[in-house]
Amino acid sequence: MLMTLVVALTVAVGAGTGTALAEEGTARSDRQLLFYNHAYGVLDRETADAVEHSAYLKEFANFQVRTTTGAGGQTWTGRYLMGRETYIELFGVGDLPGQDGTLGAAGMGISTERAGDMTTVVERLRKQGIADPFEFRQTRDFGDGVPVPWFDSVLTTDQYDVFGAWAMEYRPEYFADPRSNTEPPSGPTDVGRERYLSDAYRDHLMRDVTSIRLAVTERDLANTVPLLRAGGFGVRSTPDGGVVAWGGGTTLRFDAVPRDRVGLRQVTFALNEAVTYRHEERIGRSTLTVGPGARAVWEFGS
Repeated sequence: MLMTLVVALTVAVGAGTGTALAEEGTARSDRQLLFYNHAYGVLDRETADAVEHSAYLKEFANFQVRTTTGAGGQTWTGRYLMGRETYIELFGVGDLPGQDGTLGAAGMGISTERAGDMTTVVERLRKQGIADPFEFRQTRDFGDGVPVPWFDSVLTTDQYDVFGAWAMEYRPEYFADPRSNTEPPSGPTDVGRERYLSDAYRDHLMRDVTSIRLAVTERDLANTVPLLRAGGFGVRSTPDGGVVAWGGGTTLRFDAVPRDRVGLRQVTFALNEAVTYRHEERIGRSTLTVGPGARAVWEFGS
């Protein structure tokens, strides 16, 4: 979603400024500043349509199909599964313009919980050699044609293949707008994910995203690692050239693959309560397996 807007504003499709992949080990910054907020993936049309019309998903999660208008009048219609603090957003081929609407394209937002932490994230990026991080303010139009500041974002670069990750910090103007349907702050610096999302998850099985697996190009992965480190995630390389990052209750796994093999591969959810059964729901070319226990796994491309 954000990457579409970056393309529209910068027309950035050339070679990126690649950065070093994770070294072996568990290096992380002193305090975790960024936490998994949401990720999106572009699915084949059959699967996207099946998600949109799935009766089961409406029971499983706080599920919505919603059209949003962002900065510059850009609009996108996503299929959302929203939990207590985290969510997943799904598109079909062609739902987003340009390279962002191709099969396997994806993106991920990781966000601050405390106002002002984005400044420290940018400082940490510069210490890693990202001299000029790409900064951008996203807005949201609630339908009256007046853009409301939504969140500030930072990327390591505005150039990418088909995956991009960004840091984000929600704006006080957004929380102050009653149309945002957000919750009161728990403290003076609270700009967190739980405040942003509604409590409707309580009426469904899905509670939160606990892990996500994405297949991305080597260049896109290289541009993502510094942001994860700046956010305070633990980061390590895998023997096959991928990266695993952890922190804040969500594990992020990235497989480095050729461009024709990219895409969202797996999402794991924590449930609000344990179930005694095992249920498999076929949704297009994907399979959601719920239980037994307090866990569900959604496999894509299977």
